[in-house]
Amino acid sequence: MDVPRSEVTDDSQGGRGSGADGAPLQNGVSLQGGSPLQDGACLRPSGAGGRRPCTRLAGGPRARRAGALRLGLMVLPVAFFAVFFAYPLVEIVARGLRDGGAWHAGRIGEVLTGPGTGHVLWFTVWQALASTALTLVLALPGAYAFARLDFPGKRLLRAVVTVPFVLPTVVAGSAFLALLGRGGLLDQLWGVRLDTTVWAILLAHVFFNYAVVVRTVGGLWGQLDPRQEEAARVLGASRAAAWRTVTLPALAPAVAAAGLIVFLFTFTSFGIVQILGGPTFSTIEVEIYRQTAELFDLPAAAVLTLLQLVAVGAILAVHAVTVRRRERALHLVDAAGTAQRPRGAAQWALLGGVLATVGLLLLLPLGVLVERSLHTAGGYGLAYYRALASADSGAFLVPPIDAVANSLEYALAATAIALVIGGLAAAALSRRAGALLRGFDALLMLPLGVSAVTVGFGFLITLDRPPLDLRSSWILVPLAQALVGAPFVVRTMLPVLRAVDDRLRQAAAVLGASPLRVWREVDLPMVRRALLTAAGFAFAVSLGEFGATVFIARPDQPTLPVAVARLLGRAGDLNYGQAMALSVVLMVVCALALLLLERVRTDHTGEF
Repeated sequence: MDVPRSEVTDDSQGGRGSGADGAPLQNGVSLQGGSPLQDGACLRPSGAGGRRPCTRLAGGPRARRAGALRLGLMVLPVAFFAVFFAYPLVEIVARGLRDGGAWHAGRIGEVLTGPGTGHVLWFTVWQALASTALTLVLALPGAYAFARLDFPGKRLLRAVVTVPFVLPTVVAGSAFLALLGRGGLLDQLWGVRLDTTVWAILLAHVFFNYAVVVRTVGGLWGQLDPRQEEAARVLGASRAAAWRTVTLPALAPAVAAAGLIVFLFTFTSFGIVQILGGPTFSTIEVEIYRQTAELFDLPAAAVLTLLQLVAVGAILAVHAVTVRRRERALHLVDAAGTAQRPRGAAQWALLGGVLATVGLLLLLPLGVLVERSLHTAGGYGLAYYRALASADSGAFLVPPIDAVANSLEYALAATAIALVIGGLAAAALSRRAGALLRGFDALLMLPLGVSAVTVGFGFLITLDRPPLDLRSSWILVPLAQALVGAPFVVRTMLPVLRAVDDRLRQAAAVLGASPLRVWREVDLPMVRRALLTAAGFAFAVSLGEFGATVFIARPDQPTLPVAVARLLGRAGDLNYGQAMALSVVLMVVCALALLLLERVRTDHTGEF
């Protein structure tokens, strides 16, 4: 609609509310006072003084439409998570705790006091705490190096350290077995074996989660204004005192958030503990799998699932508090201007230590993986890669190489679903804080902490009858993968959407733009790069999803992680070599996706 020349005023301030910025926008509309339109704001024709009536925005049709828009944005994500996450989870728990239509709450006590449960709970918490502490100790220097130091190959190295995070656990487990296990590199050189020890589990967890700390803490560290610490030193503080009193308090919420995420991922660890820990060690996630797939004890699996759900909910609640503290407390600058070439022996030594850590802990296992894929009985060659094209030489009805095409198709479909669901959810969460939206945010993060084994098994027993008879449909795998990819889309896009000045949206709405046009003309140009970054993460994570996919992938349409697991489960050098070769293929595809992500991301895009 056409809007006459006007200015925005706020009756709560009295008069016409002429502000300091008052920059005219289209058709003469100006935003006075330098703040977004709040309750009580109104639109008053210019030159009318304080006597002409104003057009109220808050509480009027536009405010109601904005509220309806927020609810509308939540409908599809809520429906998606309700049907494909909550419903299978509730059904698993219900089948485990019901008998003949009656609930048996006493089973909870029976399972929790049963033999072995206490040890499983203790080891789950202990290894998660130890893994988190070790990851923070080793990764925080890396976060500083990537944030404050400028060195050749930095962008490439940042992509490389992220590759382990999106690799399936079967690939990482294979790499560490080749490094630490029987006949592995350490065994050949020094006769040392660390497989089936807790050290193998802890080191593999650092391998996976190093990038979480580097990106979460390093991304924020690079945006902190270094002049604040310099000002403290000018006032007489030592370098250590300035860092302790200025930088550390600003970083503390980010460090806490990264630590909680690492704790969450290691608390729910499955593949690493199962492959490297052997029968000696078992986490809650491994025990859920054992009770479900091996012992068929649904009551025990249901109780452990409930216990894990409560723990994950508590972790996510604390994480949400740390994120809000970080958002409120900081004034950030462009990260591009804060990184400098290393100066002095201390910075060069720190950079050398970071590069050594990355080389030994992250690159060496990946290098051993490549070496094993090329090492045949007759020397080094591509025999295992050539064997992937033959259905007769592997553990499949189809050539194992077909898993590459299957994975790409599934991952592309899952990425599209995750972008729609996660994008709508991020748009809703970016509007206005409230208890409802905070609960919605927690719901979106739950799939990252709830047993993927339980979700996959829940798909099989719930999505097998009309109107959701999907058990034989190809779409089931992308749906499961999108559950994991959507939270990464939300976490990547949400900070960028919140950074869009709401006055631009309001001005466009005042000028008659529909909500869809406001999003297309205002939000989309500003979040385009974040959208591409989110797509890259969703694609890479979907490629590596294993826990749920192993239950629902068709035998003749395996994904790369499922194919690797099948090959590792069969005896023989040929199957082992093909597993290594497929793992390398998956690693290369993930690395290419992340390199593309690094080209489109900005240093301040998203929370990860």
